[in-house]
Amino acid sequence: MEHVELFFKSIFIDNMVFATFLGMCSYLAVSKKVTTAVGLGAAVIFVLAVTVPMNWLLDQYVLRPGALKWLGEEYAAYDLSFLSFILFIATIATMVQLVEIVVEKFAPALYTSLGIFLPLIAVNCAILGGSLFMQSRDIQTLGLAFNYGLSSGIGWFLAILAIAAIREKIRYSNVPAPLRGLGITFIITGLMAIGFMSFGGMLTGGDETTEETDELAKAQVENTVSDSETEVPLAEVSQEINNK
Repeated sequence: MEHVELFFKSIFIDNMVFATFLGMCSYLAVSKKVTTAVGLGAAVIFVLAVTVPMNWLLDQYVLRPGALKWLGEEYAAYDLSFLSFILFIATIATMVQLVEIVVEKFAPALYTSLGIFLPLIAVNCAILGGSLFMQSRDIQTLGLAFNYGLSSGIGWFLAILAIAAIREKIRYSNVPAPLRGLGITFIITGLMAIGFMSFGGMLTGGDETTEETDELAKAQVENTVSDSETEVPLAEVSQEINNK
């Protein structure tokens, strides 16, 4: 259940684009066509799904205070957390370079259409944000870290795919001249972000209902106890009156 909750929360509630507005440069620049948006979105999914668990391992066994204890007790006092940004970015850059080589080899047309934005995934704040959010939220296991990276990438993919499909359609719409281009794109992005905010209660409604039910049950128990405490003295009083 924890994996399912994290998966849907990362896609819809904590969406990289609509909740934290990370990766907006590539989101706006490569969303003119659905084909290029799909290619870049797939690359982002792959990079996030690989780098987040890899950086989780680095965080757990290298960067945290006392993480080097596995090397020996004399290393337990070392704190390498100041290297987090350097090592995270190095891991991301390595994986992006691998993706760039694969795309250039097997999909040269996509490689040409993506242009400079494919290697710029290395400095895409959504990619680094995934690893930093993983670190700040203290994700406990490697499986959850992989789940978080994959679902965050899917969320970013859905965002750029949705805006690309809309931008292809509005080419044939009568958009006012001052709003054409990035103007209408920002407006649509804001409206989509508001729409995604409605998913905020998707995973909390049941918890709230359970809490309300528990409070009602507790109140009923307290009322029952108080009623039973008052009934005993009344019964004794009525018995004394009857005896007299």
